[in-house]
Amino acid sequence: MKRLLATALLLAATPALMQTALAQPAVAPQALPAKLPFSPSIRVGDLLFMSGQIGQAPEGMDKHKEGFDAAVKGAMDSIGKILASNGLDFGHVVKCTVMLDDMADWPRFNAAYLPYFEGKRLPTRSAFGADGLALGAPLEVECIAAFKS
Repeated sequence: MKRLLATALLLAATPALMQTALAQPAVAPQALPAKLPFSPSIRVGDLLFMSGQIGQAPEGMDKHKEGFDAAVKGAMDSIGKILASNGLDFGHVVKCTVMLDDMADWPRFNAAYLPYFEGKRLPTRSAFGADGLALGAPLEVECIAAFKS
């Protein structure tokens, strides 16, 4: 019964949340990606929802070997830019979802990811293997940040 009530409340609140999100763009128009059908981030109340950022290995590098660390850095640096454009940093991140083309890359991902949170609390996180990420990327990371902690 509680689960049914919670679902009903969420469904009832969804139109209001969408209106709030649409009324509060989270980034300047020049930061929006060209020709892509999504926003880099949307603010809803005190939360910033960020679109997934892909990491790509530099040309000529294996996306699961020497190029993987550069791909993680690219994705995380993109998240950092979105955070900064909204007056936030990695200390404001409360949740990340990590999608890996190959779960064997999990230890390498962790090693490259952790420095972004050095001296800060770690956000909650989920990870899963995903076959066929956008543009053949080896990983994608999406995060949610809170304006108030």
